[in-house]
This record gives sequence, C-alpha cells and structure tokens, in this order.
Amino acid sequence: MNRHVRFRSDDTTVSLSEVHRTVDIPETAGVVRKMFAFAGPAYLVSVGYMDPGNWATDLEGGARFGYQLVWVLLMSNLMAILLQTLSARMGIVTGRDLAQACREHYPKPVAFTLWVLCEVAIAACDLAEVLGTAIGLNLLFKVPILYGVIITGFDTMLFLVIQQFGIRKMEAFILMLISTIGICFGIEVFLSRPVWPAVVGGFVPKLSSESLYIAIGILGATVMPHNLYLHSALVQTRDVGQTAEGKRTACKYNLIDTAVALNAAFLVNSAILLVSAAVFFRNGIIVTEIQQAYQLLTPLLGTALASALFAIALLASGQSSTLTGTLAGQIVMEGFLRLKIRPIVRRLITRLIAIVPAVVVIGSQGEGGTYGLLILSQVVLSLQLPFAVLPLIQFTSEEAKMGEFVNKLWVKILAWISAVIIVGLNAKLVVGTIGDWIAGAGSNAVWLWVSVVPIAIACGLLLLYISVPESWWRRRKLAPRAAEPVVLKEQKYSRIGVALDYGPIDEKVLSHARTIAHQHRATLYLFHVVEGVSGQLFGKDAYDDEARSDVKTLEGIAEQLRKSGVEAQPALGFGRVPEELVKLAREKEVDLLVMGGHRHRGLKDLFFGASVSKVRHQLSIPVLVVQ
Repeated sequence: MNRHVRFRSDDTTVSLSEVHRTVDIPETAGVVRKMFAFAGPAYLVSVGYMDPGNWATDLEGGARFGYQLVWVLLMSNLMAILLQTLSARMGIVTGRDLAQACREHYPKPVAFTLWVLCEVAIAACDLAEVLGTAIGLNLLFKVPILYGVIITGFDTMLFLVIQQFGIRKMEAFILMLISTIGICFGIEVFLSRPVWPAVVGGFVPKLSSESLYIAIGILGATVMPHNLYLHSALVQTRDVGQTAEGKRTACKYNLIDTAVALNAAFLVNSAILLVSAAVFFRNGIIVTEIQQAYQLLTPLLGTALASALFAIALLASGQSSTLTGTLAGQIVMEGFLRLKIRPIVRRLITRLIAIVPAVVVIGSQGEGGTYGLLILSQVVLSLQLPFAVLPLIQFTSEEAKMGEFVNKLWVKILAWISAVIIVGLNAKLVVGTIGDWIAGAGSNAVWLWVSVVPIAIACGLLLLYISVPESWWRRRKLAPRAAEPVVLKEQKYSRIGVALDYGPIDEKVLSHARTIAHQHRATLYLFHVVEGVSGQLFGKDAYDDEARSDVKTLEGIAEQLRKSGVEAQPALGFGRVPEELVKLAREKEVDLLVMGGHRHRGLKDLFFGASVSKVRHQLSIPVLVVQ
C-alpha cells in the first residue's frame, strides 16, 4: 500500500519530532487498554472547540436568539467530527500532517499563501485565549483586564514546564482542565433550569439576516482551521504499526477518540448557550460582554456559586487553549516552511501578535471593547476555515495518496456538503459586509474597490484553485512525453581532484574519492587552499608557517592513500578558495572533482562561504558533493 502514497518518502521531517511515536501501542492488549493508549489527541483538539471565543458566540447566540441556534452547534459539531476524522486518518496513513501535505502538493506561492492565512487564524485564536484568560483573572482576582492581557505574555512558561513531562502528561493536564469546564457548566445548567421543549425546538434549522453573523461566528469557533493541522500531527505521537492492518486499527480507535472528545465539547458549548438562553434571553437581557454575564448570574440565579463557577471555567478554558494553540503554531510553521524554532520563541511571537490588538482595543474603547473583539476573532477563524477544509478533503479523496484508505463515496459527499455550507455562509457574509462598507463609504468607496474587493476576489480564486482535483491541473501539466531511448555511455575517470579543508568532512570526501579511484584506477590530486591573510595577499610567495604546515599535512594524506593502493599527488593553492579550486582543477586537467558540502544556507554563507556553488558553476566537469 505504501507504494501508492505520493508524498515524498525521502523527506525525513516528521511532525512534532520531539514526541513523534513516543507512545507505545500494546499489540496484544484488549480493547480497553488499546482505547486508552489511543485516547488523547482528540482531547487536545477538543480544547479549541470550547475556548473563550466559543463562549462569546454561544453567550451572544443564547442571549439574542434563545434556543434557536442550538441546531448550528449540532451541525458544526457533526462537521467537526467528520473533518477531524479525515485529518487524523491522513496523518496516520500518509505520515504527513496537513501543513506538510500542502507544502508538498501545491506550488510554492500557493503553499505560502495558505501558510499566511493559517497564521492569521492562529493569531485570531490566540487573541481569544488572551482575552479569555485576562477576563478570567479579572473576574476571579480583580486584576484589570489590560494588566491581565500583559500577564498572559508569560504563560508560555506553563507550556514549557508541562511539555517537559511528555505528551501523555500534557494530555492528562488538558483533560483535567476540560473536566473542570464540564463540571462547572453542568452545575450552571442545573441551576438555570432551561425550557427543555424549547431546547428540542432549537434543533430545527432557522436562520435570519440578524442571526447569520453569530451563526458564522459559532461555526468558526467550533470547526477551527488550525485544529485540522493539529490533529493530523498529534495522531503521529502513537507508535502505530506501518502495515495496512496497523493503520486500520489506528483509524478505528482514533474515530472513537474523536467522537467522544468532540461530543463532550458539543455538550459544553450547548450548556453555555442553554444557560445564556435560560438566564438572559428569558429576562430580555442582551449580553454585550462576558463580564456582564458573570455579574448577572448571581442575582438572576440567586447564588454566588454560579458566577464563581463561570469564572473558574473561563480561566481553565483560556489556559487549556493556550497549550494547544502553541502546538498548532509549531506544526504549521514547521510543516509549511520547514522552519523549526524553539517553542518558547514561537509562542512569544504568536502571543505578541495577539496582545498588541488587545491592548490597542482596550486602550481606545475600554474593557467593553473586548467582547466585540472576541466575536470578531471567531468570524476571522470561520473565514479562514475553507482554506484548510478544501485541501484536507482533496488529499483524503485521492487514491494515489491514501491507497485503500481513500474516502468512500458517501464520505466524499458528506465532506463536500460540509465544505459547500462553510464556503456558502462565508461568501454570503463577505459579500454582504463589503456591500455595507461600500454603501456607507460614500465618496471614499473607491478605496474599498481598489483594496478590499481585489483581496476578496483573490481569495475566491484561490479557493477555486484548491477545490479543483489535482488530476485537472497537475497531471496535464506533467503529462509524460513519449519515452525516447536514452543513450548510456560508460564513464571513465583517470584524474580525480579532491578538495580538502582539513575539517571533519574530509574523512567522507576521501573515502568516496578513494572508492572511485579504485574502481577506475585513477590518480587522486589532493587540493588544499591556503586562505590566510598572507595567502590572500602574496599568493605562492607566502610560504609561511601556515603554508608549510598545510603542505606537510597534505603530503601525509597522500602517502596514506598510496599505501592503500591509490596513486595520490598533493597540490596547494593560495588565496580565495573557489577561484583556487577551479584553477587547480584546470591545471591538473581532472575529469571529476570531489568536495565536501557543509550545508550552509542564508546568512551562514556570508560567514562561512559558498564554495560549492561557485566551483560547480565555473567547471564543465562533474562535481561530486559529499554531505
């Protein structure tokens, strides 16, 4: 089956390398032990489905529309289970997370754009976590929200401490926080006494122009784009057998894990909406901020316990989301860019991006502006969602990548229905919002036409591009031409140049060169360049201590090679390394040059040089680079 997978097998980068396949799966254990071994990734993912952003949309939906939007929560949860299952399956079967798959599948400009959009979504999610934690600190300990936002910049240490104990300890910690949220809102539901017949009626779909914005916010807060990247990586922490049967077993248990965890998240979200509807909608109160909900719970329910539980659950929600947001950011950056940075640095960058707008809004609008910012962050998440959903569906529907685990027809139908709903709701919101902006801008509308409208059109074209199957665009472009006979000629090397820098790579370079020389009965010419100050200034006339030492070393290596049965001749150069190597190769008329590559990139080339590239571009002979 593995021969069908078209993601590059020679790419050794793995998701979350520090915890990759660190959890053993007992092959001979019973169902319960296996279920426990596989349980965990979906609970880390489910945290994103009950973060502070969800609270804002659920409270708003319940307070404004009563139980009418319960069906949106149910629909969003069913979509989430389907899409997260596809994400987990892709990670298990292909050994690639969604970010890696996008990088390998799409052209670089497309993959880079998807990365930027995903980083925007992570920043929006982190903004909700910052505000949620700050509000929780304010409600419990009376810390001003502005100070609370600043304090959240230091909770990166919590992530680093927990990470040291391994992925299983982190999963247990997150489960403890989830349980705290669930218990708190279970008690809240009991205290608020919802009208259960009206709750049942809320499962009948109803949507108006007024409730669309909140419905899309609920959708964005529930089916979170970065969770699709996260889940495809977390499932790879299990040491799954790389056989068809082993992967099939992993897919089965991860489906159970996903269904249990996300249904638990659905119950928590439903509880928040039900409490809001039962307490605020019933009393005709429109909630405009989370703090208002906290303050009104005690007088409306007649017990201070309700407000305390609300604040505790909010703080637990913010902190648990912070941990998983850090992991998602790490996965996205490493997967799209193959750029690995220390988790604390990554966390500080993401958190800083979230803190800045929060501080600006609080400073300009006061603490009351945080609620609107929370809802806006969830709408931003929803707008980015199609750019993660469409590639996921495409990848898991291609037999070339998934083999026998490719999506069945009914799964494809459900997945595309979900995608159409997500894209349709977002398109309606975007078109309506831009239309309102243009109508209200008057003579300044021209600036919207030249800025916002082109961006919206570009995003639409990108969505269209990634929704088209690969076979429609890549295969036509890469369609193989009729095979032409290849003329194979025997290559014979008689004079082989070997570039030495007296570093750790020399051993490998000499080993390769000697092997080739033995096979071709060739002479080795050992090149070394004296690149000190005197060598640069005076060339061959600079026969100083450095040059004498280098000659002695080179002659010693040549003698060792002669004893092994290979003819070797030393040749010393003076000055700049690339130019001298080219000069020596031409003087000795070598027909192959063997040299070491030090894998320098970017700024390192400025400090250590880039000899390989300069040499091979100036020589017409083959250059063998030994890493």
